[in-house]
Amino acid sequence: MKSTLLKFISASVVSLSLIAAPAIAGHHDEAKMDIVETAASNSSFTTLVAAVKAAGLVDTLQGAGPFTVFAPTNEAFAKLPAGTVEELLKPENKDKLVAVLTYHVVAGEVYAKDVVKLTQAKTVQGGTVMIKASDAGVMLNNANVVQTDLKTKNGVIHVIDTVLLP
Repeated sequence: MKSTLLKFISASVVSLSLIAAPAIAGHHDEAKMDIVETAASNSSFTTLVAAVKAAGLVDTLQGAGPFTVFAPTNEAFAKLPAGTVEELLKPENKDKLVAVLTYHVVAGEVYAKDVVKLTQAKTVQGGTVMIKASDAGVMLNNANVVQTDLKTKNGVIHVIDTVLLP
C-alpha cells in the first residue's frame, strides 16, 4: 500500500497532519460543498478565496477533482512580507499567483492517516513539497498543518499556518 500511495502522490500534491488543533470556526457540512464553497464559508480563508478568484482558479477548484488543498489561513498570508499579497493579486502577476496557489494543491484525496507515511509529494504546480511527520505534528516545508481532513464534495482541505512558496 505504501508504494501505491507514493506512486499516487508522486503524480499529485500532498499534505496532511495529525496535529490536534482547535477547529476552524465557520465550516458547515463540507461534504455538501466543494472546496471553494467550503473556503468561502469560513472567515479564516478570505485572503485565500480572494487569491483563488484573482488567479482564475475558481472553476478548477469547483471541478470534479478530487483535490487535496493545503489551505493557508488569513494569518498565514499576513506573515508574508508587507505588500506581497497585494502584489500577487495584481492582474499582471496572475502567473506568479497561479504558481503559488497550485503549489498548495495535490491531485487526489490524501487524508492525514496517509500523509504520515510520506516524505514528499508532487504538487499540481509541478514542484515538490517536503513532508515531515513527528510526534509534534506534520510539516509541509516550513508550514505546520494545524487542522486536517475537512471533507468537501470534491476533495479534502488541510489547514496550514504558513504560505508555501514554490
